[in-house]
Parts: sequence; C-alpha cells; structure tokens
Amino acid sequence: MKILVVGRGGREHSVIMHLEKSEKVSEIYAAPGNGGIEQHARCVDIDEMDIQGLIKFAKETEIDLTIVGPENPLNAGIADEFEKENLKIFAPRKNAAILEGSKDFAKQFMMRHEIPTASYETFTDPEAAKAYIEKQGAPIVIKADGLAEGKGVTVALTVDEALEAINEMMVEKSFAEAGQTIVIEEFLDGREFSLIAFVHENNVFPMLAARDHKRAYDNDQGPNTGGMGSFAPVPDITPDILEFTTREVLQKAADGLMKDGRPFTGILYAGLMQTKEGTKVIEFNTRFGDPETQVVLPLLENDLLQVIVDVMDNKDPQLKWKDEACVGVVLASKGYPGEYKKDVLIPTKEMNNDTFVVQAGTKKTDKGIVSNGGRVLLVGATGETLAKAAEKAYAYLTVYDETDDFFYRSDISR
Repeated sequence: MKILVVGRGGREHSVIMHLEKSEKVSEIYAAPGNGGIEQHARCVDIDEMDIQGLIKFAKETEIDLTIVGPENPLNAGIADEFEKENLKIFAPRKNAAILEGSKDFAKQFMMRHEIPTASYETFTDPEAAKAYIEKQGAPIVIKADGLAEGKGVTVALTVDEALEAINEMMVEKSFAEAGQTIVIEEFLDGREFSLIAFVHENNVFPMLAARDHKRAYDNDQGPNTGGMGSFAPVPDITPDILEFTTREVLQKAADGLMKDGRPFTGILYAGLMQTKEGTKVIEFNTRFGDPETQVVLPLLENDLLQVIVDVMDNKDPQLKWKDEACVGVVLASKGYPGEYKKDVLIPTKEMNNDTFVVQAGTKKTDKGIVSNGGRVLLVGATGETLAKAAEKAYAYLTVYDETDDFFYRSDISR
C-alpha cells in the first residue's frame, strides 16, 4: 500500500516510523513532514491545510490510505473532502472532530451522554466571566473554546491568575478567534493520565495508558506547554480504572457520536484525571496525542497498518503489547513556550537499539538538522521498567547539555 501521512510533528514522525515496519507498506509520503521524517518517508511540499492540494496529490500518486496527524485539517473537514473523492482516509469527519475543536461542544456532549467530567460554565462576555471567577474563587481552570495548539488552557491557582487569563484570551485576543468563547471549569484534583483508542463507529480498541508532563520545568513548575515528556504504561492506573474508563468514557463517546449522527473513524484521545470520585474527562482530542503517541506505539507488538486496516474493516485488531515500559523526554528550544530561536544546529550521537529520537520542530539544511519549533524532538527509550527506560533516555540526552539553546525536564516518569 502507498500511504500518505499528513502533518509535520513528532506524532507524525512516530506513526511513520512504525508504519515503515509493515510488510504491507510499499511507499510512505509525508505532507509536509520535517527533517527527521525525511529519513523514513518521501516529504512533499504541501501544507497540511491545503486540502485540495493533498487530494490532488493522493489521486495523482494513487495513495491507498491517508492518515491525518494534526487537529487543524480535521476540523477544516479533510476527511469529508477526501471521502467525496472516494479516497480512503483514517480520520474523523468535521462533525465528529468538533469534539476537540470546541470545548463548549465537548462539555455539552459529555453532559448529554453522561460522561464523567468537571462542572463548567461557558462565557462570551469577559466581564461576566470575571464576575463568575470572583464568585467561584480559585483554583479554577480557564480554557479557550477553540483550537490553540495545546496552549489555550490556564490552571489558575489564584483569582488574579484567573482574571489575567480571561484578559489574555478575551480582551487581548492572544488566541484570536479560539479565545472569543471560553469555558471555565471546576479544578480537578488527582493524577492525570491519557487513554487513546482506535475507533470506528461503535468499535473501540484502547491502547495503553500514558502520562504526559505538561508544565515546562521540573516538579511541574512553569507555564503549560504542548507536553514536555511522557511515559507508558502508568503504574497507578489499575486494570479496573482502565476498564471503567474504556466503558464510561471512550465507549460512551463513540456511542454518543453515533447517536448524534456524527459517526467517528480515527483516533480518539481522552485526557483524564483520576480523582477521589473516580475518572473524569479533562478533554477529548480527535487524533493521536503528542507526546503520548511517541511512548505508546513503541510498546505495540502489532503491525500498525494492519491494525488501522482491521479497524476500518470492522474487525478486532487483537492488540498485543510488550511487557515493557517506555519513557520519552522532550527537548525544547530555550524560551519555549514563549519566544525562542530557530535554525540552531541539533547535536547527535550514536544510540543503542532501545533508544530512539522522534523529531518534531526540525528541518533539514546544508549544515544538518536544525531547530524549527518550540518542541524540537523527543528522546525515548524502552526498558524492563520505567526506571531502566528513563535511565537510557537521559543517558542520550546529555549530548544536548553542550549547548544552552535547548532545555529538557529531568523528572519525566520519576
């Protein structure tokens, strides 16, 4: 099969690295790809939002299956447009992708289908939102309704912090249209984890639980980012918790979307909090999580392409998992998630078989691979235990200590 993967980040690089192992794959194309993806696929210079350009390429190249990584083309209706042209695509349609595209829609959906989540209110007027904050107090969570590249969420520990977040989103419009409507949620106390599943209509096949570290610095300090590292599996998430989450969250979501006339095909991601009252949903994503994908897929024993084909054909892919752990640590540009330099040469060194590098914000130049984003790459490793996997990943990361242009957290999984 000829495969087209849409996207340019770490999650797409990871997916491609695992598709490459499949005997069913003849060629892999990436649009637009990145410096690391070029080592595993043919990168084509088509932006992920150029849907008509992608359709034209898929037709001309006789692509057998397209897999979509990022959320923006999903919410722009890429699946709908491909289906109109009878092109096979593993991605949710626009009316299902809205589960990620609008926080307000997601909250209403969860309430309607009795999926456990935090209580909330939605606001379009900043003064009304501020009055609500003054009444509720802190800690409290403020979310931009629309897509904000994983950065439109403020967990405010004080009322002042919450009011500042409202100003930033609604008055200063730091997230443009995405922040014109905001959702204010009850603060959930507990341990966060993610559960991602392959989904086709009512069929749900969960992967391993993973835990993402969102804050920029050690000990969960600093601003929220798109994720500074992840690990899988999660020791404190028991089989009972996973069974409950699959039944009460993922299955209810898939069934609810079917009932609402929004059948879902693709990857459904639940960001979750394990509270004293049980599992509650923080958010849904309608695609592979980043950086969770980078630590879950290395533990999958199945042929990834065969899994996707089986799911789309209404077959049980019979997922099998290695009895190992995986830890991934993100290398970020100094200054991220604020301003940072680009075009910095990225050092490399030899790695062992259990260690891998997934590139995200990179590009290939005459002088080598250089940085081209805030989250530059992820160094991952597998091992018998989380401690052994982390030890291998951090042993490789020392190569980046030679420059002060990058930083990484030293406590992922620890």
